[in-house]
Amino acid sequence: MQIGNGNFAFGADVTGLQTFEPFAILSSWGWKNDSFPPGVTLEDILNWHGTDLETHGRLVEYAFSPANDTVGNWLISNPNRVNLGNIGLAFLDDSGQPRTDVSESDLTHKSQSLDLWTGIMTSSFVYQNAQVKVQTTCSQSTDTIAILVESPLIESGKLALFLDFPWDDGSQKFEAPFVGSFENASLHTTKIIKNEDNEAEIAHTMGASTFYTAFYWETAGNVSRDSPDAHRYTIRPARSSGNEITLSATYSLTPGLTSPDVTSVVESSQDKWATYWTTGGFVDLVSKTPSTDAEELQRRIILSQYLLAVNEAGNFPPQESGLVNTGWYGKFHLEQVFWHMAHWSLWSKQELLTNATLVYDRFLQTSIARAQIQQGYSSGARWGKMSDPSGRSAPGEINNLLIWQQPHPIIFAELEYRMAKSKEEQVAIFEKWNTIIEETANFMAVYAWWNTSTNVYDLGPPMYPVSENTDPLATINPTFELAYWRYALSLAVQWWDRQGKPVNETWVHVQQNLAPLPTDGEGRYVIYEGLNASMWDDPNLTSDHPAFLGICGWLPPVEGVNITTLEATVQEVYKTWNISDSYGWDFPLLALTAARLGDTEKAVEWLLHPLFQFDDVGMPVGGSRVPTPYFPSAGSLLYAVAMMAEGWDGAPENVVAPGFPRNWSVQAEGLLKAL
Repeated sequence: MQIGNGNFAFGADVTGLQTFEPFAILSSWGWKNDSFPPGVTLEDILNWHGTDLETHGRLVEYAFSPANDTVGNWLISNPNRVNLGNIGLAFLDDSGQPRTDVSESDLTHKSQSLDLWTGIMTSSFVYQNAQVKVQTTCSQSTDTIAILVESPLIESGKLALFLDFPWDDGSQKFEAPFVGSFENASLHTTKIIKNEDNEAEIAHTMGASTFYTAFYWETAGNVSRDSPDAHRYTIRPARSSGNEITLSATYSLTPGLTSPDVTSVVESSQDKWATYWTTGGFVDLVSKTPSTDAEELQRRIILSQYLLAVNEAGNFPPQESGLVNTGWYGKFHLEQVFWHMAHWSLWSKQELLTNATLVYDRFLQTSIARAQIQQGYSSGARWGKMSDPSGRSAPGEINNLLIWQQPHPIIFAELEYRMAKSKEEQVAIFEKWNTIIEETANFMAVYAWWNTSTNVYDLGPPMYPVSENTDPLATINPTFELAYWRYALSLAVQWWDRQGKPVNETWVHVQQNLAPLPTDGEGRYVIYEGLNASMWDDPNLTSDHPAFLGICGWLPPVEGVNITTLEATVQEVYKTWNISDSYGWDFPLLALTAARLGDTEKAVEWLLHPLFQFDDVGMPVGGSRVPTPYFPSAGSLLYAVAMMAEGWDGAPENVVAPGFPRNWSVQAEGLLKAL
């Protein structure tokens, strides 16, 4: 189970702490750089260049290099996200020393629950015929864990708490569960820098980065290092503490903080979660639809709402495994932010969407530099893919040849505008987004290449479509990207019109003259231009994300989308696609298209597909493709449910929950329509 506040999260085992399973404590701010490889200098890092590819008559630099490029590989894996440490129960022997022979199997009568209304986790078990109860809570205003342990073992000197600090580096692209390494004590240092009756602080240094953990306990106690060559510490309460340990631990990059008391942490959690559940949107599928399908979908909705608030409501876009594990060295992917964050708008969680989308302002200058300085385009900002808080796009061929992340800021701006409740809010939203939209659309316009042979604007090559499974040097005019380009540019034009500003005529010309959506010659859309009906017999192409169905569902059908052609394409996908190779947001994507085309039974089927799984605590299962959890699954589920429950622009009028079957009785409040 997991508790957290969007920027900071704590993963717990059956004891409510990290006693037997060293699950991670992850944050949005906890990053470090590894040392440079032997022979590599800072100058090598700063002067690294990628690969030049011919792009419509000129060479353009893309940030990737051969697999054996030492500097490039360091840049991919750095910075990397850090597990801030572990807190667990220390079982003590008669002399007061930590025992190493206790395992989970020694516990009986184990029970654990998480109160979603308060964010309080309660765990209990029996050890050596004594009851142990642990309450664990995360502050919603500071990165603090509050722990209350009750047991007669405390008074008898048989139970304490331990802290442990692992080594973290960029050697693992994926790690699930992510815990770091507890075997490399010589690579890092820890030091007690404060140890008083009620307070202590430990500094953990890895390379050039130091992370601080401040502790506060309400009764007397002390913290001591277990051994000189380890980074494990034991917090022993004074015998006068009775049968309780009350401890708070605050993690930060700043020394000298005072950790708040447990009561204030608990109150913070109770207040914030009560507000979260009583504001914004809500969907009730079960009160009037007694079925196992409705109950399971309701379970997924509720637990996804909780887990996304814990993992994905921070100051930066989330990584795909949130604050549970680390994937891609802990970096986040800007092409996935739509599925991670767009649901906040439909569920009327404006402050959460607004906070996360500030990343576009932070990354604007690096994105302008990428487009104009690195790649030589005349204007605009090119948004990266795999990134870290600096805004740098990590090297990699796919990372730097994908383009479907480019229109996202325009969509987020539009979603935020639709949430505005006053003229004043609209003005503030214009001010926030104007420059970002302008630079985003400018790059979209100059990236599109005027083909004098066909008198249309082409997208690519080189590029990868959403599915990432085509030849980037041959991929041109992919169906989804064409539709997304056309739609986002139309929104940019509308954005300027709303303010009475003169519209960039280049945007209009590109938007109106993009290449037509490609078909196979037999009335079905294909992934990109040049493919024919043989595509449907190619297992390499009929797998991965069927994103081109998103031209009506994920997106509203723009000019040029033929619904008859789309319906034929949908049926061909149902017949030929290797769904077992699809994962995550593919299933809500298919549900969105089915719902918008009126096939509501199929829409629900996709949301409950056997390959679209959520485990017992609501974590979206990654399957064979990525580690669990894979949170784009949860975000896309909430987006699809909201659209199906509240509708979309142009949905059938006077129909309640137009995306759900008529025999489902859906009650919803506080939702916004999808675009």
